[in-house]
Amino acid sequence: MKNLFFLILSLLLFTSCSSTKGVVKKYFSKKEVQLIMNYDNSKPMQVYKISNKKDSLLLRTKSNYIKANPNNKVLQTFVKRLYATVRDSMSMGVGIAAPQVGVLKNIIWVQRFDKENFPFEVYLNPKIIAYSTKKQTFKEGCLSIPNRLDTLYNRSYKIQIEYDTMKAEHKTEFIEGLTSVIFQHEIDHLNGILYLDHLNKDVIEAKN
Repeated sequence: MKNLFFLILSLLLFTSCSSTKGVVKKYFSKKEVQLIMNYDNSKPMQVYKISNKKDSLLLRTKSNYIKANPNNKVLQTFVKRLYATVRDSMSMGVGIAAPQVGVLKNIIWVQRFDKENFPFEVYLNPKIIAYSTKKQTFKEGCLSIPNRLDTLYNRSYKIQIEYDTMKAEHKTEFIEGLTSVIFQHEIDHLNGILYLDHLNKDVIEAKN
């Protein structure tokens, strides 16, 4: 009877711990919350650079799923601060990913050059589910790799993506041209990939 009691207690503790871990994975870690909430939502965040060893290691780390929840204050604040960062006069990028400010969550902002007035839009858990075989050539830069531009030849012209909105809607759509390059660049960040990695791939393919 005593052994049975301890067995049940162990199972309850295991279930409780597993459940808690699941909740943490869906949202932000304690460290991320502190980083996000240390200023108001209009304050840009520090952009991580590959020139810093600690920053570079984080930029090479794969990000995690984030649960879309319109009522999550930390998520709302982070999304606004991430936008403030990409639009900051020191940055002025056309896209940004959460890892670039030290938050390993699947969140990106992209400027939609394929829409009227070129709006910025936020995407949660974006994934590319199809690539066109047709390629395009573009010069790319990165907020995390300052003072450098390189020409890439292997970005797909058209992609199909799926993602969650801030209202917890799941959507899919096709993107092409310059905007598809921005999506490919930012989603790479979520997988710990920098555009410099594609330069190496271009060299290898050229030799073969």
